[in-house]
Amino acid sequence: MIEIDGSYGEGGGQILRTSVSLAALTMRPVRISKIRAGRPNPGLKKQHLSGIKLTGELVNASIEGLEVGSTTVTFIPKERLSGTFNVDIGSAGSISLILQAVLPPAVLAPGPITFQIRGGTDVKWSPPIDYLRNVFAPMISRLGSEVEIIQKKRGHYPKGGGEVLCKVTPVEQLNSIDLVNFEELRSIEGISHCVRLPSHVAERQASAAAQMIRNKLGIEVNIETESYSKNNDSHLGPGSGIVLWADDVNGTRLGADSLGDRGVRAEEVGTKAAKQLVREISSGKAIDSHLCDMIVPYLAVAKGNSTIGISEVTSHLTTNLWTIGKTLGTPIHLEGDIGESGLLKVTGN
Repeated sequence: MIEIDGSYGEGGGQILRTSVSLAALTMRPVRISKIRAGRPNPGLKKQHLSGIKLTGELVNASIEGLEVGSTTVTFIPKERLSGTFNVDIGSAGSISLILQAVLPPAVLAPGPITFQIRGGTDVKWSPPIDYLRNVFAPMISRLGSEVEIIQKKRGHYPKGGGEVLCKVTPVEQLNSIDLVNFEELRSIEGISHCVRLPSHVAERQASAAAQMIRNKLGIEVNIETESYSKNNDSHLGPGSGIVLWADDVNGTRLGADSLGDRGVRAEEVGTKAAKQLVREISSGKAIDSHLCDMIVPYLAVAKGNSTIGISEVTSHLTTNLWTIGKTLGTPIHLEGDIGESGLLKVTGN
């Protein structure tokens, strides 16, 4: 039984998600204790339950402690499964965080997998679904597995109601990668959206982002706008957001995003995402600050050694590296301090 201290580092839900995900991937039992011990309300929250439960369904796991407030969870995988899996997170629980937990074991499943998930597509403290579709999924394809993410309906805080279909074509072995530098900039694209708000909100976000990038980088930007201003579905709440991505001449992609909020002008939302993308590009590194901690679990079980250049080392990354080390024992070498660009070397299988 692998023992994980859930209070390490940030002590948040990421240790829980990564530990359970890797247990399902390797078919090794794990016990996570002191879950969110340093938080005002320790233990599992409602949004954590769906991710653990769905991951458990992938491997027919025996799970103890799966209830709100529990500070210890024991996860014992028994059998790899494939097929179609459904989950309704409730309210605006993040669909992206659910996918972060279930996709590592899914890409090595015995057969094709389809996830049908209902919850939040664009919520605070988690990657927007457009980022997963346009930045994360293409990276997974480089590793060998195909992940298709289809957004059927958007869901913002607090009502949620978003719907996502995710289709996974698994492989027997993932590929290692060697991606250190972001080379000559080729193009920048993006998606700006709004739900139950005037269509000009999405347009203003896109216009402000394009102007910022034009001023800083001297390049024109192709940003698609989506407006659901006429959607009268009472289950959906208003919201907006923008996701941008930049490709270099070799097809390496960096991403950035910004979420709208009450009292924040659309121009500020667009400008924030553009500034973030400019910083990512200016780092000269191939992996952006959000993607790095998301892909390390895959690199840890890939065939061969991987080396990636990281635009910014974050506490999310260092926490994930610690969890991977405890769970898999994978040799990982990180060069660079938090807040700086870095180089990560992962010894795979």
